[in-house]
Amino acid sequence: MPIRSIAFGRYDEFKHPDTIKAGVAEFISTFIFVFAGTGSGLAFSKLTNDGPATPTGLMVAAIAHAFALFVAVSISANISGGHVNPAVTLGAFVGGNITFLRGLVYILGQVLGSIVACLLLEFVTNGMSVEEFTFDEGVGFWNAFVFEIVMTFGLVYTVYATAIDPKRGNLGTTAPIAIGFIVGANILAGGAFTGASMNPALSIGRVLVSWNITLPNHLVFWTAPLIGGAIAGFVYDFLFMNQTHDHLPTST
Repeated sequence: MPIRSIAFGRYDEFKHPDTIKAGVAEFISTFIFVFAGTGSGLAFSKLTNDGPATPTGLMVAAIAHAFALFVAVSISANISGGHVNPAVTLGAFVGGNITFLRGLVYILGQVLGSIVACLLLEFVTNGMSVEEFTFDEGVGFWNAFVFEIVMTFGLVYTVYATAIDPKRGNLGTTAPIAIGFIVGANILAGGAFTGASMNPALSIGRVLVSWNITLPNHLVFWTAPLIGGAIAGFVYDFLFMNQTHDHLPTST
């Protein structure tokens, strides 16, 4: 069972050089991902004079986020595993592939990377607003909640199959592409309904910079991806990796 592999970790992990390097790698990767992905939305708004949402804008968002995530995962894969998302980190923890304490360092780096990226975007665009995620008109709380769970499940399941599973073989070399593709595809599927966050760090960065906190709606973007990631980690580990935990790796 996956729960048997869960580990809290040692307290000295917080100051261990490998953990610190991994946290910094997650900060940089998340910064790059958020700056490019969110920045593409601001650029589109500028070019269209803040016009209404269009299919072209959705395509731009999907492509930009897919490309940015491909790069972000690639550049940190050998250092931290290239999580770039607290939902991925939680999914890895549930499957016993990272300790709780090391995971906290990852999530801290991810959230800080997102906040810094959003702050810099507002500065370099001369005050353009980084908007928080919102539901589209006609989409209810539970509609959005389930949508975000399902999309994040697909993302974290893809991460497990291509990056975490020790039986992945040559798939490991294409993992960043597959991960970027599933995020792009999910944005095409859910962008018109929920904005397709799938990433609590991304959502928190946008909210804190825009300072437009409206509960309970934001709970969807903070909690639903974590639930989807945890379910994916449990399902994949229980069904396909249950016999492979000879030791507890510290990262993906």
